[in-house]
Amino acid sequence: MFSMEIDYYFTSLSPFTYLGHQRFLQIAKKANATVHFKPVKLGEVFAESGATPLPQRPKSRLDYRLIELGRWAKKRGLPINKQPSFFPTSPVLADKCVIALQASGVEAGAVIGQILAACWEHEKDIAAESTLKEILNAHNIDADALLASAQSPAIEEIYTNNTHDAIKAGVLGAPAYVYGGEQFWGQDRLELLEETLG
Repeated sequence: MFSMEIDYYFTSLSPFTYLGHQRFLQIAKKANATVHFKPVKLGEVFAESGATPLPQRPKSRLDYRLIELGRWAKKRGLPINKQPSFFPTSPVLADKCVIALQASGVEAGAVIGQILAACWEHEKDIAAESTLKEILNAHNIDADALLASAQSPAIEEIYTNNTHDAIKAGVLGAPAYVYGGEQFWGQDRLELLEETLG
């Protein structure tokens, strides 16, 4: 039987990843697809794709981004704080926790959803170990052990490799879903991904 596999490139701080995450998981489950969760160093992906980092964008684009966040939150039926207290912050530790979960064989989808919601719904700093511990403990995961693993050289190597894989695949930003060598960039392309999966 043909196995459907999707590479899911994202960073834990991305609002559009937050808005699309649950819908993506639903689509993947419906298609019985295997998801490879691949957090990336988004700044490096942006540098290769020619994207403009948020602080360098003109006011008109920043203003429109907030409008789009509101529109998509409504469409997806999700609460959102469009200008959260802890943004920007570093997504590195959260991203590495996701990688460590995968490396240990734990299904990471639900934890990723809680990390994303921590920033965009619950006004929590995902760079803080206390925030991540609270989420991990809620999923009956040994938070101290997982955080130690997340900060190991092996996990850093995977993080770097994920980023290189994204660049090689032509990923433009986050989130991006790559299926059969075809990229679907942005959570607003999820319905197109769903159609492609059949």
